[in-house]
Amino acid sequence: MPKAGDTLWDIARDEVEKRENSGHDGERVEVWEKSVLFMGSKNGGKTTIILRCLEREEIPKPTLVLEYTFGRRARRHNAPKDIAHFWEIGGGTSLQELIRIPITVNNIRSFAVVLVLDLSKPNELWMTMENLLQATRNHVNKILAKLEKTDHEVAAEIKQKMQNNLQRDHPDYDLVDPFPIPLVIIGSKYDIFHEFDSEMRKIISRTLRFVSHYYGASLVFTSKSEALLLKARALINHLAFGYDRSKSVSVDHSKPLFIPAGLDSLSQIGPPPTSDSNIGKLRANTPLELWKKVFEKTFPPKSFSGLQDSKDPAQDSQYAEYEVDVMRAQKNQELEQYKRNASKSWKEMDFDPD
Repeated sequence: MPKAGDTLWDIARDEVEKRENSGHDGERVEVWEKSVLFMGSKNGGKTTIILRCLEREEIPKPTLVLEYTFGRRARRHNAPKDIAHFWEIGGGTSLQELIRIPITVNNIRSFAVVLVLDLSKPNELWMTMENLLQATRNHVNKILAKLEKTDHEVAAEIKQKMQNNLQRDHPDYDLVDPFPIPLVIIGSKYDIFHEFDSEMRKIISRTLRFVSHYYGASLVFTSKSEALLLKARALINHLAFGYDRSKSVSVDHSKPLFIPAGLDSLSQIGPPPTSDSNIGKLRANTPLELWKKVFEKTFPPKSFSGLQDSKDPAQDSQYAEYEVDVMRAQKNQELEQYKRNASKSWKEMDFDPD
C-alpha cells in the first residue's frame, strides 16, 4: 500500500521494484524489452514462424532485405505487456553484413538469435549455418569487447548467463563453446525431411544435435504442422516474452527433435557418424571441425556463390514507387551518357609514346 505523503514517482518506483522481485524461485523478472533476430536458409520459413508466434493470420511474403515487426504480450494476468522486437534477414547468407544493424551495444543484454535451417537442402545446411553464426559471433564479440572497457560488469553478466545454460556439474561443461547470446536452431520443412532415407536423417539429426549442444542452443524441428509450429513457438516465446521454458525433450531421430538448451549430452549424441578408421584419417582442430568434415563427406556443400541471392530487389514490381523509379531511370540514363562521353574522351586522347 502507498504510504501517506508518497509522490506519484515513489509509487511508480515501488511498483517497478515489485515487478522486478516477483519472479518464481527467487529469479528476477526481466522487465526490459527483448529483441530476436531471425536468419537462415533462403525460403526456409522464417516469416511463417514469426507470424505464427505473433498469432497473425497473414500470407507470408518473401523477405528480400531486412524486415522488422513487434509483438506485445503479458506474462501474467493483470501484468503490463512486454514488447518483443522481431527482426528478419532475407536472402540466406547474401545479406549477412546486415546482422550488425539490429544487434547493438544498447540491446545486447536482451538480444537472442533464431537460426532457421531448411532440412530439405542438406547440401546447403552447414555452409548456411557456419557463415551466419560466425558473422553473428564476430559482431557480438566486438560489442562485448567494447563493453569490457566501458561496462565490465554487464559484459561479464552476458557471458555468465550463457555459461549458466549448462549446469556446472554437467559432464560436458568444459567441452562446449556457448554462443555469446541465446540461440535457437530450427530445422524447417520436416515434412520433406521425413521422406529422406533413415540413415541420412540420422546423420543430419545427430549433427544438428551436436552443433546445438556445443553452442548451448535449443533445437527444434518444425513444418507447417500446427503441433510442430507450437513447439517452435514455445521456445521463441521463452526468448521473446520470458515465458516458462519447456522441459520436455524428444531425441528420437525417427521423430521431430525438440531439445531445449542444456538438456542434451555428448554421450547421448554419440561420435560423428562414420567408421573409426575414417575418423582417424580426418584432421581437425576442434570437435566442431571434425563433425563438419564428416557431415560434408555425406553432403558435399554447394559453392558459396550458389547460395547468394542473385535477384535484385530494385527490380521487383511489388516494391515499385513511381517517383523513385522515374528518378532512378533518369540517373541510369545519365550514367550511360557519362560512360559514352568518357569512352570517346579516352579514345581521342593523344598519349605520348614512352
